[in-house]
Amino acid sequence: MRITTKLTMIIAVLLVILFCTLGWTSYHHELLMIQQQAVDKARILSRQIIETRDYLSRSVMEEAETNYALVPQVAASLISKRITEGSPYYVRQISLRNRNPDNRPDGYEIAELKKMYKESKPIENFQIVSDHGKETLRYLQPMIANSSCLICHGNYETAPDFVKKRFPKGHPSYNYQIGEMIGALSVSVPMRDLYENIHSQLLRALGIEAVVLLLLLFFTGWLIHRTILKPVSNVAQGIETIVNTGNYTQQIAQTSNDEIGQLVCSFNELMSELKRRTQQRAESDERYRNFIEIAQSPIITFLQDGKIVIANQKAEKLFGLTKKELLGQTICEFMAEPEPLVKGINDYFQAGSSSLIGTTSRQTVRDVCGRLFEVDMVISVSQTEQGAMFTAILRAVKDQET
Repeated sequence: MRITTKLTMIIAVLLVILFCTLGWTSYHHELLMIQQQAVDKARILSRQIIETRDYLSRSVMEEAETNYALVPQVAASLISKRITEGSPYYVRQISLRNRNPDNRPDGYEIAELKKMYKESKPIENFQIVSDHGKETLRYLQPMIANSSCLICHGNYETAPDFVKKRFPKGHPSYNYQIGEMIGALSVSVPMRDLYENIHSQLLRALGIEAVVLLLLLFFTGWLIHRTILKPVSNVAQGIETIVNTGNYTQQIAQTSNDEIGQLVCSFNELMSELKRRTQQRAESDERYRNFIEIAQSPIITFLQDGKIVIANQKAEKLFGLTKKELLGQTICEFMAEPEPLVKGINDYFQAGSSSLIGTTSRQTVRDVCGRLFEVDMVISVSQTEQGAMFTAILRAVKDQET
């Protein structure tokens, strides 16, 4: 797998994770906002109804005796129905000491009212509850008795006649005290419709974000390929070309001064240095070959294993082989007793010196026809990038017929 593909996949995975995280965060943020808006609306609606009920109890009690629709509790219920008509909100007034048997609190409301009655200063209560897989916001706003409330909910004897006619003495809705909680405004809001709005908005937002993600991924991949991967690929291709051709003249255009630009600059400097050293080595080899060619004695250069790598014309004449035929063969093949030479080379690598190196020794060599010659051999050693190289200068003890 190419690094471009790997890097693109890594970026894609990171962006997808970021996309999912943002989507999940946005969903929960929208969810909390919808729930908070529902609570705020329920709070405002409850306060409006409570204030309406309080106003009616202070202002129109005389009219209520002749018009039942103006009874504060009845009027507040009718007004709440009109206000919530066409909306998902359902509002009603509830109490543990209710007067209307058809308006009894349900199980959730009973439990919450009991908690509120135990509190010295009851406050609003809201919660998202689930019933048969359907979530509903349940909101309760406590109603606290004041002097106007006690007109109907105080003593039986002081209550209006229309109240006495409907609710006899001893009814639990009498005998409230100022500051006591009469009941609560209960607001129910089905959350399904509100959540559907979130889902549709979220899908639309995710679609837009997905398009942006794809564009960002494409642009990021193109930018990384252009600014990072392509220059690095050029350097890699340059190195591969050098390995295959040995041509150190190649240069790569430097388009920036960042780390990639410095890498390209270092590559170009390396190529220049290698080119210079290659030229120096070639010139040195050429001078060495010219030197040994004009020498009056046979000269051969060989490696640690004895393989011949350089030979002059005198050596060709001595051994009866052309230079091309000599190269690649070992010097030991042309010696009658190669053991002293092998031992001397091994001593040099083991001890760092050898009695054979730098001194003249008498050796017997043979040519391609098997004829033997006595020669004086002087071996010198030089260090190169390929390792130690040994140069043997041979001088015949007496002239031989070739």
